[in-house]
Amino acid sequence: MDVRCNSLNEIRENIDNIDREIVALIAERGNFVTQAASFKKTTDEVKAPNRVEQVISKVTALAKEQGANLVVVESVYRAMISAFIEAELKEHSLLNENRGKP
Repeated sequence: MDVRCNSLNEIRENIDNIDREIVALIAERGNFVTQAASFKKTTDEVKAPNRVEQVISKVTALAKEQGANLVVVESVYRAMISAFIEAELKEHSLLNENRGKP
């Protein structure tokens, strides 16, 4: 979508709207990440480096289709995935503690 803005303020308003949508989607993604922790038996399954690379490959292909900056998309996704892995590791650890596992 190629929206032309007439002022910096209009640009900022559009960016703010997009940020609201992005944060909502990150929250939704985070909910699924939290659920995933209960299906994984080991921390290696949580870290899942092969899955990380699958996701990166998928989103960079989507970025190319959409005309997005590939470097930015990959960088954002690697940072997001890393943060979600840390959160999932904590959730996984709590689940194991509650199950009485070491």
